[in-house]
Amino acid sequence: MENLDRYSRQTLFKPIGEEGQRKLLKSRVVVVGMGALGTVIANHLVRSGVGYVRFIDRDLVELSNLQRQSLYDEEDAANHLPKVIAAEQKLRKVNSTVKVEAIIADLNLDNAEELLGGFDVIVDGTDNFSTRYLINDIAVKLNIPWVYGGAVSSRGMFAVIVPGKTPCYRCLFPEVPAGLGETCDTIGVLSPITDIVGSFEAVEVLKLLVGAEHNPNLEQLDIWYSSFLQMDISDGKNPECPACVHHQYDFLDRSSIQQTTFAILCGRDTVQINPRNVDSINLENLAKSLKNSGKVSVNPFLLRFFPDEKATMVFFKDGRVLIHGVEDITEARMYYSRFVGA
Repeated sequence: MENLDRYSRQTLFKPIGEEGQRKLLKSRVVVVGMGALGTVIANHLVRSGVGYVRFIDRDLVELSNLQRQSLYDEEDAANHLPKVIAAEQKLRKVNSTVKVEAIIADLNLDNAEELLGGFDVIVDGTDNFSTRYLINDIAVKLNIPWVYGGAVSSRGMFAVIVPGKTPCYRCLFPEVPAGLGETCDTIGVLSPITDIVGSFEAVEVLKLLVGAEHNPNLEQLDIWYSSFLQMDISDGKNPECPACVHHQYDFLDRSSIQQTTFAILCGRDTVQINPRNVDSINLENLAKSLKNSGKVSVNPFLLRFFPDEKATMVFFKDGRVLIHGVEDITEARMYYSRFVGA
């Protein structure tokens, strides 16, 4: 029988107790994204004794991550470790009785069902809209609860989505935001907000796993300006929702207009990205958003952005983007996600 002594302070908490702790030990959770939110979530779940925790991420540890991504250190950045490997090494030392599984992957429509299926809860540690819509499609299709969370600048929000009981993510946010989104790479982020939102997400996961009532609200907060907003979403189900009502999983459908297409341009070390749901981009507004993240050059026809010494991103008015200096679609998606956000 499992020794519960290490969880004694948690089992003393009556809403969990020994019965709840035993449920946690038998539970399986997958965390998508091991950046600032994901590291907080995974850390709490492993310490709390969730029996099996898988985490998925495609990125490497960088020095700029250490300001807010709590599982990593300077040695991880110097060694260019994949985030999931660094996290796995840390968390196995934290709780050797929990099964932790690191998956180095870019979650997409080809692998999402395989990577997310079979878990009790899916948790959002991502930083872009398109992956959240993909998670939502999988969660609705496979009837898996998931916890949404996001943080940028000093702001954050989170909500619990239980297929068949609550509105789904697409009920709440029917359309993917078009054009440039706000990301940590364009407007920054404070580490306390990622700690707070990630901790709230972890608590909601524990509630789901032990069978307690989850938070019925979409919670929004700004820690710099001390503002808090609770929006009851219990009655927010869209009667015409493509996902949870009509079971039309656009983000799992390669032919859907919601899909972003990627193409490697032969012989040019360039990947072309064509978001089919974007009508147009205001290049002047885009230039203002990107100016603090790298060199920007704009003319009436296109914008060139230099995020680092390796890559050049060229944005066209129709939403199309060329990323010069890369020839791998996964790497191109990383650049796109960092600076466009969806």
